[in-house]
Amino acid sequence: MKSLAIIPARYSSSRLEGKPLALIAGHPMIEWVWRRTSTALGRAVVATDDERIFNAVKQFGGEVVLTSSEHTSGTSRCIEALQKIEQATDEHIDVVVNVQGDEPFVNGAHLRKLVDTFADTTIDIATLVRPFNAEEEVSNPNWPKVVIGQTGRALYFSRSMIPYERNAVNYPYLKHIGVYAFRAEMLRTRLGQLSYSLLEQCEGLEQLGWLYHGLAIQTVTVPDEAISVDTPEDLLRAQNYATEQGLSL
Repeated sequence: MKSLAIIPARYSSSRLEGKPLALIAGHPMIEWVWRRTSTALGRAVVATDDERIFNAVKQFGGEVVLTSSEHTSGTSRCIEALQKIEQATDEHIDVVVNVQGDEPFVNGAHLRKLVDTFADTTIDIATLVRPFNAEEEVSNPNWPKVVIGQTGRALYFSRSMIPYERNAVNYPYLKHIGVYAFRAEMLRTRLGQLSYSLLEQCEGLEQLGWLYHGLAIQTVTVPDEAISVDTPEDLLRAQNYATEQGLSL
């Protein structure tokens, strides 16, 4: 299978303006994401609507495409980027991995594990999940939860604690990590055509729209996740982590 990582990156952010260009150990965050992702999967392309990000990626030698500023989700930006990449190169992609542009220390082994699930021809969408740690606040609405069936297929995602623990059974709650992989044909033919559902509008989780329309989402469980950067405090944490670990590009 020929895989491709697409990294959606916007300059505007309500909590941290211009975060793809924020510096970590002297390099913009988007460079950290691109280098780690391209090393893991062989090829990664940044998809952005901002000239500043476009120019920064070109400057460090990364691959980048300009996309519309009208996108409301990273997935729709990936769809446009895939179309442009395939039109420009006349190549055929089998699997697309949507990697968040705010995870500078993304784990390459996790990305490869995600791609490997598509050896099962019944899988069209897959995503990463991990167990909550004992000290984490499971009820935090900023950390989406997921419940899965016995084969690992997602049953539901929510910002609330699911399932509701009426009986004390010490349920192993799972946190959803927002990294998706798609069979490229699914992006080309289905996801861009789905109507917006009240379910995804209610919780602010686009994957609920996919479930609403009857699409199956396979989960891939990993033990941990990398630092994601949403706020100035997160950025400082990432900068300190890079310094403490002696990380560089």
